[in-house]
Amino acid sequence: MSQETSQDTRPPLSPKEVFERMIQDVNRHDLEALVAWFAPSYRSEQPFHPERNFAGPDGVRHNWTFFFATIPDIQIDILNEAEEGDTIWAELHYHGTQVDRKQFAIRGVLLQGVLDEKIIWARLYIDPVEALG
Repeated sequence: MSQETSQDTRPPLSPKEVFERMIQDVNRHDLEALVAWFAPSYRSEQPFHPERNFAGPDGVRHNWTFFFATIPDIQIDILNEAEEGDTIWAELHYHGTQVDRKQFAIRGVLLQGVLDEKIIWARLYIDPVEALG
């Protein structure tokens, strides 16, 4: 019997596929799978809210642990997306019901850089959706 390797022979995922799978993991509330998409050098920036900037997978884990605990049914809808080289542009709608029964809704645009199937940076331009009336 010849010695075979168990090398992964699938083609690499495109940045869009990485992004979409990361969103699927958020929507399944699979924290470990979600965090695994992020490179050790990952950096997250929110230019309108610079106090929310953070770095690394530990920052991702911290943020999403909070969201999953305080908005137990949180989901993200991809409203539109485009891939340009290693960058994803996406319009997103985050929504759910907070533990205090208040509705949670934010919308905005995310730009995300992907290298070797890992998310290496993101810029989020998102804000709460204001209720009418």
